[in-house]
Amino acid sequence: MRLALEGSFRRAFLVAPGLLLAAAPAYAQKLPLPEKDIAALAQELSGETAKRNLEGIARFHRQRGSEGFRSAADLVAERARAYGLSDVAILDFPADGKIFYGTQRSRPAWDAESGELWDVKANRKLASFEAEPVALAEDSESADVTAALVDVGQGTKDADYAGKNVKGKLVLTSAQPGAVQELAVGKLGAAGIVSSAQNQRTAWWGEDENLVRWGHLDSFSPHKTFAFMVSLKTARALRERLEKGEEIRLHATVKAGRHPGKYQIVTATIPGAQLKEEEIAFSCHLDHQRPGANDNASGCVTILEVGRTLQNLIGEGKLPRPARTLRFLWPPEIEGTTTLLNARPDLVARIKAVVHMDMVGGGPVTKAVFHVTRGPASLPSFVHDVAWAFAGFVNDESYRYAATGSADHPLAAPEGGKEPLLAQDSPFTGGSDHVVYQDSSFRIPAIYLNDWPDRYIHTNFDTAANIDPTKLLRAAFIGAASGYVLANSSRSDWTSRPAADGPPGAGPAGLVYRRKPEPKGPMTVFGYDYFADHAKAAKIATPKLFQERAIPEAPRAPETGGPEDYAYEILNFADGKRTVQQIRDAVSAEYGPVDVALVGEYLKALAAIGVLEQMR
Repeated sequence: MRLALEGSFRRAFLVAPGLLLAAAPAYAQKLPLPEKDIAALAQELSGETAKRNLEGIARFHRQRGSEGFRSAADLVAERARAYGLSDVAILDFPADGKIFYGTQRSRPAWDAESGELWDVKANRKLASFEAEPVALAEDSESADVTAALVDVGQGTKDADYAGKNVKGKLVLTSAQPGAVQELAVGKLGAAGIVSSAQNQRTAWWGEDENLVRWGHLDSFSPHKTFAFMVSLKTARALRERLEKGEEIRLHATVKAGRHPGKYQIVTATIPGAQLKEEEIAFSCHLDHQRPGANDNASGCVTILEVGRTLQNLIGEGKLPRPARTLRFLWPPEIEGTTTLLNARPDLVARIKAVVHMDMVGGGPVTKAVFHVTRGPASLPSFVHDVAWAFAGFVNDESYRYAATGSADHPLAAPEGGKEPLLAQDSPFTGGSDHVVYQDSSFRIPAIYLNDWPDRYIHTNFDTAANIDPTKLLRAAFIGAASGYVLANSSRSDWTSRPAADGPPGAGPAGLVYRRKPEPKGPMTVFGYDYFADHAKAAKIATPKLFQERAIPEAPRAPETGGPEDYAYEILNFADGKRTVQQIRDAVSAEYGPVDVALVGEYLKALAAIGVLEQMR
């Protein structure tokens, strides 16, 4: 079905009067934007300006609700005002661990002042928050502890602690701190955690043993504790000493903690003309540990550069004011977007489409591959085809420039690289705020621009030095051109409901479910799993869909087709018309075969916790 839709949309874009299909003579594919507008964007956009802003944001440790996040938000707001954007504001929404915004249980703010981990015998500092904030796990609490270190391996099951006394001691684990918190600290009385957890497994996973990765504790655990993150090299050295029978005593000091605070979201606009009450949004996420350059200072500064460029070109009369308003948003990742869309239903009604950027600046050293990610099959829309038209154009022009040294629009920053972009037209996958917009609660189609893989994601090496101004420039061009076209589109059918394929089914496979108006949002948000929490309260066993090897292996794109993808789409397809069998057929076509019984069990569980209702 997708191929047929793409063919028709790529043959004909419906745009506002005066915005004609045109192309420069050098490229064969026609674009939904005149050549003079393409040239204006290409000439005005600056990868260097974007990178200078990135260097500013990357100075701050930007955890949700923290002083560092506020400092970064103030910087973004100041730049937006300086660039002449309108309605610049920092929106505040209370976050105390109790308030819910749809499916998001608000997480209390977390601030850290200091943290150090010392090897007492060697008189050597193993970790320092001041030097590398990533070394202190998020949601750590204040402490001053000197204790022996015990190696518990992964530390996620009882067998890992057999014959080991960890009470009052520090545990060395290869798992994320939050994964061992309940068992090691809550059940067995450990005083704290030292973790060398790895994440984002790629071809480069484990290659650099000096990387320190971002760690998390459970934001809602009653068992408050602290955790330090160390490199594989440091962890290996500690384990070797312990294996030889040496007692290792560590001294940990932490000044940090959770407290009632606020989700803060920066917003700004470029007012539209004829349809100014309708909006096209540009989004990103501002929160992250320091430096967090590609993830996601890059997305933040790229949409800021889009705003600067469009505002300048409109002000100088080089681009007509768009019909619709352009809105720019800088929230905390996923939780901020879920909060905003629940707290401000007026925005949900106005926003027709979103251009979302999360990691768009990785240079060659990061091994990044740039993706233009399609929306889910449950929400067909022409917006991805708009984005891919411009991405394909940048691919062609940048390759021509790299191969011959000449192109009409090389889109190469003076301080950046000259490599071709080679953007990938990619299937839907989750992992960022685009999943919130495209959730069945809101049904707002989204263009998702992102890098993957990235060898330094969530590490102390995700620095500004690894960001390529040329890459920022090219992402900004794709985003600006796409958003501007969408802001002028005469289309009213931004999305459509794909037809149900296959027989309706009988018995349980013939049941029909519809999503209730509340709660709004995905079942898994940030730091909180709405489904798991409410299923546990209702004493519902974990659905087999989420059990290991429940879904047969099938050919599919990397990073797609996991249980979370099936679950997201199963809920999205529950529209009050499709049967369980038809939903099964739809998600199987998207990700690969899945047993109808697994789909039916999950839908029944969603109904049991009040997310769905069964239709008569």
